[in-house]
Amino acid sequence: MTEDEASAQAELREIAKELSTLCVRLNVIHDRLAEPANAVAMLLGEEENNVAMEVRGVIECVLNDALKPSIRDIQAAASYRPQEPEGA
Repeated sequence: MTEDEASAQAELREIAKELSTLCVRLNVIHDRLAEPANAVAMLLGEEENNVAMEVRGVIECVLNDALKPSIRDIQAAASYRPQEPEGA
């Protein structure tokens, strides 16, 4: 592995840590906002979302659709090592 490759992987590990910290912060915001009593009606489109419902939903989507998969992929790249050829 070259010095540049090792440096890139080290930097990726730091980025993954920073993204994980953002996930924690987003979860704190999510958990601080109580689920509305009429959440089911909002989910069914029978009532308009209030701020808590909208923020909670956006956080859930961002975490599950973007940040968590990104962290997983960045961590995989940070620890990637090519396979040794057979017989080497």
